Amino acid sequence: MGRSLLVFAGLLILGSTACAQPKTWEYSGNGTWRQASATTQPSTTQRMIENRTLDNAERLLDARRAGQAHDIVLKWLKENPTAADRDRGIYLLAEAYFQNGDRIWCFYEADELLEKYPESRLFFPALELQYRVADDFLRGYKKRFLGLPIVGMEDEAIEILYRIQERSPGSPIAERAMLRTADYYYHTAQFDLAADAYGAYVRSFPRSPDVPRVRLQQAFANLAQFRGPKYDATPLIDARAMFRDITQRYPDLAREENLSEFITKIDNTLAIKMYWTADYYVRVGQPRAAVFIYRSLIKTYPNAPETALAKRQLTRMPAYALAQPDAPVQSLDSPMTQPAGPPAPVEVPGRGAR
Repeated sequence: MGRSLLVFAGLLILGSTACAQPKTWEYSGNGTWRQASATTQPSTTQRMIENRTLDNAERLLDARRAGQAHDIVLKWLKENPTAADRDRGIYLLAEAYFQNGDRIWCFYEADELLEKYPESRLFFPALELQYRVADDFLRGYKKRFLGLPIVGMEDEAIEILYRIQERSPGSPIAERAMLRTADYYYHTAQFDLAADAYGAYVRSFPRSPDVPRVRLQQAFANLAQFRGPKYDATPLIDARAMFRDITQRYPDLAREENLSEFITKIDNTLAIKMYWTADYYVRVGQPRAAVFIYRSLIKTYPNAPETALAKRQLTRMPAYALAQPDAPVQSLDSPMTQPAGPPAPVEVPGRGAR
């Protein structure tokens, strides 16, 4: 009996020791991870290897002597094509190019590191270097042609930012890259792309502290797409819905940005659009449709200036058009800019279809 208890206690101790042993995971490529034993040593690309040549080049870069560092690293890379710390040499060469003002070669060197050494400890520093290259492109860096900096690189910058997101999905630098892309579209008046990019950011990073500002920028991007009362009101309706949502979720931000004033202006614009739509039906001989919209306007926007005009127009409508049922009451939180469909024509004795 005593011996069995000792055996049981020994097994219990061994089991607890095994459970307490920390589990580590290694990236095996293609988006998969494998469990590694506690005794697994980090790969050569994960640990620092003593290298006096690269140390010297790094000191030169710290001293802003990129030209000398470039020559040292380039010579070392040519002489050591299979070195275990070649990833470090490539990174230092990329940084030397960046300091020298050659953003394009900096990108290519960083891209080589990312492609050939995905397990390198310098993987994310290389991504950061590419982000800085893309940011400079968006800030106006020009590619030289015939010795003159005249070729814009904005399209290449957006491509770089997308590649950063693909290589490190969900990471902080991917978040920055997506937001930088959206802000670029917004500030260059590409409002449709900006709205889509801001929406993608909110879906990808819903817990980010920047979400309130991003939602606000998306709403303004939608608002900026509205071309006027004669055109499609979908962007205006989307912007209003987002302003209302922001007001409920972030009341302090709504007060700071005075969103209630924007909502009022949108309502006035939608009222104008409804009045113009009704006026169109009057001009094309569809008084029933015009009456339907006039009544919808009066009930949806009772305080709008167009409401008085709509009431005056109703007094001029024929009796058969006024005999139709009233339009349903519309909520201001879901404004109607036009009827779901104009009422069907009716046959008036002696006058034909109207």
